[in-house]
Amino acid sequence: MIDPIFLVEAAINGILLGGVLALLALGLNLIFGVLDIVWIAYVDLVMLCMYAIYFLNAVYGWPIWAAGVASLGVGTLLGVGVHLLIISPILTSAPINQLLATGGLLFFLQSFATFLWTTDHKTVRLSLPSYEVAGIFLPATRIIPFAISILAVIVLYLFLTRTYIGTAIRAVSQDRDAMALMGANPQRVYIVTSAVGGAMAGLAGALLIIQYSVHPFFGAQFGPLTFMVCVLGGLGNMVGAFIASFIMSEIIAIGGVVISTEMGYVIAFVVFIIMMFVRPGGILARRQ
Repeated sequence: MIDPIFLVEAAINGILLGGVLALLALGLNLIFGVLDIVWIAYVDLVMLCMYAIYFLNAVYGWPIWAAGVASLGVGTLLGVGVHLLIISPILTSAPINQLLATGGLLFFLQSFATFLWTTDHKTVRLSLPSYEVAGIFLPATRIIPFAISILAVIVLYLFLTRTYIGTAIRAVSQDRDAMALMGANPQRVYIVTSAVGGAMAGLAGALLIIQYSVHPFFGAQFGPLTFMVCVLGGLGNMVGAFIASFIMSEIIAIGGVVISTEMGYVIAFVVFIIMMFVRPGGILARRQ
């Protein structure tokens, strides 16, 4: 018999994990909604940002907050760089070519990171307290990333709804023909979208590095889960991705307590497959 308090603690941890997972999914969905290309290597960009924070903090002695801010800049540059060097030349190519290009980038980044830094796990040393509320332990290493993630989601929402370029991005994600009617510059919209998506990857890296160690194959840990969330929510649908993030994180967290951590992921995958049969377009499919 499992103590109910462990289930409550698992549910809360699932919510806290869902915040960071939502940040990853929203960044990837934002890019897909505008460019109509899934960046297979998106979480590997997060991995590079995590390495940047590790070296700035552990090697060069930067405060963790300053390294985190620098990670936003690194992510933005990576996002723009990937778009200009890889995505832009293949924007009108066949989907299979786009998939192969971004998949090739994934393997290149993993091999490049392995060559430079080996496969050793690197961890940022950060001492944060853990709080106890009614017998439930809540570590600050999860509370702080969750709070910042939700704040970032709110900022992204305001950016997309209250600014001209944000409105142009939403218009493109819903109807590409609306871009010409709004007088928006396509290349500018694409670059800004890639920059914002990259910045979100940088922020996700800053929030994940205080919870997990970084290694060249970190993308294999969160990459498939991020894609599952995006597909479950409906590719290109921001609200759907946000909701799906918490659904999947709750299944993993509670399943991990009731059975095992590995089975928590297995159950999440089974639920994902079932939902794809029930709603192939996702729980909130993107408007056609």
